[in-house]
Amino acid sequence: MAEEELRTGRIPRFDSSSAKETRTYIETLTKPPGSLGRLEEIAIELAGITKKPFPVVDPPGILVFAADHGIAAEGVSAFPQEITGQMAQNFLRGGASINVLARQIGAAFQLIDIGMAQDIQDPMLISRKIKTGTANFLTNDAMTRQETIKAVHTGFDEATIFIKENGLNSLILGEMGIANTTASSAVIAALGNLAPESVTGQGTGLSPDQVLHKQNVIRQAFKTHTFSTDDPIDVLSKVGGLEIAGMTGAMLAAATQRTPILIDGFISSTAAVAAAKLEPAITDFMFVGHHSTEPGHRVANEWLNKEPILHLGMRLGEGSGASLAYPILQSACAIVHEMATFRDLENY
Repeated sequence: MAEEELRTGRIPRFDSSSAKETRTYIETLTKPPGSLGRLEEIAIELAGITKKPFPVVDPPGILVFAADHGIAAEGVSAFPQEITGQMAQNFLRGGASINVLARQIGAAFQLIDIGMAQDIQDPMLISRKIKTGTANFLTNDAMTRQETIKAVHTGFDEATIFIKENGLNSLILGEMGIANTTASSAVIAALGNLAPESVTGQGTGLSPDQVLHKQNVIRQAFKTHTFSTDDPIDVLSKVGGLEIAGMTGAMLAAATQRTPILIDGFISSTAAVAAAKLEPAITDFMFVGHHSTEPGHRVANEWLNKEPILHLGMRLGEGSGASLAYPILQSACAIVHEMATFRDLENY
């Protein structure tokens, strides 16, 4: 059977004309030039992304992909694999951190099973399971290339539907999957030809000795695999995760619709790097919500040339940091829509 061709969609150009119009307008607002700092730059970026000099990001949506990882069998996480399914059920009950934050910012929320080991039957869950978790990449490829492409397409299709059905003007990507920081560390190290220890941290709360073990597992895995560093599908298929591939596709879908993308932590930024390797223009449509304490997150953000909006010492995932950053984007839009200009003062 012939391999399915990868679909990435058509990424539009950042609209410099709208961005310039917004920059010029901001200079007329009742404040000293540049006094709102980065908030002004965010408003200008949003104008270029949306092709609207007066951009809006309401309403937001949060799309969370859940999947399991075979590498968890190597003891690289402080929690057992069963936690993925338990947390998924917590998401569906509305009890997770991301549920609380979604309610706070008025975001639509959707959980997608793209590869959990456990089968959960719930009307609130979208089941698009590619397989019941990846293989243990210490000894095998995590996925076949075809499974990876299918996961990217699943993320693309689900994000397209989610954005259109909810009339979204911004998209936050989240994930859940025990051992996914190990997969993300492996992906970033492989794509950047980096030493695993430079991008591998404590994940769910490992001790220093456990972190060393996690780094060693990735080093040993790299002896098993050879990578095409310019081919993110190759890297994802060998050491990645289904939820990482799904988020990659979702980001591509958002960009095709000129929907601003709020990247979360390390796993989300790993997907962002994969998406940018596929379509470099996509970085113009991204904001990084926060700086995770995971060392690989700094490397990913440097590669994306993105400065995180918040620095809160977080490492939860789920889309939590990005959700906290969303009101900053909201405020950037508000200053353009609602602040008076100096000409307005003359007419009072």
